[in-house]
Amino acid sequence: MQHKKIYQLLASAALVTALPLSALAQGKEPVKVGLVSSKSGVFAEQGEEVMRAVKFAIEEANSKGGVDGRKVEVQEGDDESTPDAGRRVAEKMARDGHNLLIGAVPSSISLAIAQNLDRWDAAYFIQASKSDKLTGDTCKPRSFRTNHSDAMDIAMINEWAKKIKGNTFAVIAADYVWGRDSGESFKKAMEAQGKKVPLTLYVPMGTKDFSPYIAQLKAANVDGIWVAEVGRDAMAFVKQAGEFNLIPNTPLIGHALISNFIINATGKNLEGVPGNSGYAADLNNPRNKEFVAAWKAKFNRMPTDAEGQAYNGAQVMFDGVRLAKSVKPEDVSKALRGAELNTIYGKVTMRAADNQLVLPNYVGRVKMVDGALRPVIEDTYPASLTPPPSPLCKM
Repeated sequence: MQHKKIYQLLASAALVTALPLSALAQGKEPVKVGLVSSKSGVFAEQGEEVMRAVKFAIEEANSKGGVDGRKVEVQEGDDESTPDAGRRVAEKMARDGHNLLIGAVPSSISLAIAQNLDRWDAAYFIQASKSDKLTGDTCKPRSFRTNHSDAMDIAMINEWAKKIKGNTFAVIAADYVWGRDSGESFKKAMEAQGKKVPLTLYVPMGTKDFSPYIAQLKAANVDGIWVAEVGRDAMAFVKQAGEFNLIPNTPLIGHALISNFIINATGKNLEGVPGNSGYAADLNNPRNKEFVAAWKAKFNRMPTDAEGQAYNGAQVMFDGVRLAKSVKPEDVSKALRGAELNTIYGKVTMRAADNQLVLPNYVGRVKMVDGALRPVIEDTYPASLTPPPSPLCKM
């Protein structure tokens, strides 16, 4: 009988040794992701790309045994492109236990979510929203930005502006937090170069008829137009700017304009247009090459800028879980602050003072590549160009 018990113990030990890591880790608490993005409304096209990329990152992680040996589970919801719906959906997910949140596109929704993280016992990973407020006067210890801020873009633009031809410019921007930040920052950057910005137009979200604004832009007779429109509004503006011959007669300069989904929806109107680019599939580093190869194997195409940024946001979340060896939002947040991470942008740091991922930045131009228009990186600006943390951020 004693020999039989010993044999059974040895057999059990051998079975455990033979089990894959994923099976051994089934007892670990899973990583529960709350994917809050736009399935409807003005940001639906971007939201679709964000959701696709985050779910790809989750599937990829699970196929490799999970994150820190933990299965990743996801609950997704539609923020309807509005702050109220975004806050409501995020709260429900967080209270249901899916309290590692990611996915919103506009800064207005990210601001609504970030203010409630302590109350919900959640952490939030911003992968698209750019407003400086998110890492400024409304920064939160559990909110992390993994994409470029307006301040980072403008710091780059201050350098890039030296190459932009022309002396007079107009601004057309979305009338909400990010659009106004963008428009005001561009105007300051140009005026610092001794150039003039005689016309600034802020357009209500959801505008379908841009003809009154286009008439003003044509009458201004400027050398270039700074465009900070988003989603379907950006598509409508670019299409109508072509129809009314505003372009190519007056060059456009884009802030978040030369995104793949906008290019694909507006014919050849954006060909040759320069602008900042938050991510490009041809970034030359091992981690990005691995990501692009896996993406192409699944989707038979290159990832878009929005998809790359969303994938990066998910990876930073997963890095936080690995570093913390925990899925608790407070633990993940503490582990990430000040951490050095290996990302699709290369090796970068999550700045502890404001939870901003310090990234290189890029200027691209829309070009025809293999029969299709897409943004192509022309200039890379180092992460060292990133402005210091805002003194308004108190964490």
